[in-house]
Amino acid sequence: MSFFAILFALLLEQVRPLTSSNPIHAGVRNWVRWVGRNFDAGRSHHGWVSWGLAVGVPSMGALVVHWLLAYLLGWPFAALWSAALLYVTLGFRQFSHHFTDIRDALDVGDETRARELLALWQHVDASELPRSELVRHVIEHSVLAAHRHVFGVLAWFSVLAAFGLGPAGAVLYRTSEFLSRYWRHKNSIEHLPSSEALQVAAASAWKVIDWLPARITSLGFAVVGSFEEAIDSWRNHAQRFPGDNDGVIVAATAGAINVRLGGEALKPLATGRASNDPLGDAPQSASGAGTGTPGREPEPAYLAQVVGLVWRSVVLWLVLLALLTLARLLG
Repeated sequence: MSFFAILFALLLEQVRPLTSSNPIHAGVRNWVRWVGRNFDAGRSHHGWVSWGLAVGVPSMGALVVHWLLAYLLGWPFAALWSAALLYVTLGFRQFSHHFTDIRDALDVGDETRARELLALWQHVDASELPRSELVRHVIEHSVLAAHRHVFGVLAWFSVLAAFGLGPAGAVLYRTSEFLSRYWRHKNSIEHLPSSEALQVAAASAWKVIDWLPARITSLGFAVVGSFEEAIDSWRNHAQRFPGDNDGVIVAATAGAINVRLGGEALKPLATGRASNDPLGDAPQSASGAGTGTPGREPEPAYLAQVVGLVWRSVVLWLVLLALLTLARLLG
């Protein structure tokens, strides 16, 4: 049933993408604010209690509804529930418009517009970026967004669904990712900042939760790209990036399409917008500290290769899930 839920959610998202101002994401944002306001008392255990409530309650709610639907109405209704939650948590159209607009601007030679769009997307200062660096940052942020919005969700959903836990994995993954950003950037958008303990708890939990999905995504990029170069770049250059999980993905991408990635990170703007974009993207550094991976200089033509890499990975996922579903039905 997982395969059909994922396929339906992806098709529905392509036909009718979810807007950023939808009431579900607004509800998640309000819930996280309420938890932080009422349980963040500044100590380490308070941070973990707050994180556990903020992530655990939505995840358990998704699981309980899944079990009730399966018990009372049957598995088809439980599968529809999974598809509905995947529609909210998974999808290219939640970020791909940023990538498409930047690529279109570069195709017509409007680099100034492309810089403005990158700055608007990642809330960074891109006004002085040379062309190759502009393309490099677009590639890095695009593959990380594809991982967080698509492949990471697929990984956690598929693993927990195999154990009968329905869509709980998708909710857990996306909520954890949101918390790692929201509480870190809340200081710049709220009069009552989150405590250090709360931010540390969210960041630590996210690092653990994203460890396996990041490596699954990187392996998928290697399989559908240049395998040996992707694995070599993963092994030898991932440590050049500030985030262990993000570094693995960016390094594998660089090897898979033979492009130089990594280098100086962009400076964030003075204000963040994490609270206004509840489950979307926020400032994040994908770049290494001054050094990059081997490979060719980034050019706009590589953006098409990134699209192909991501879509081939999606097809790989769907084929694997379809085979597993078929084997389960026949067995």
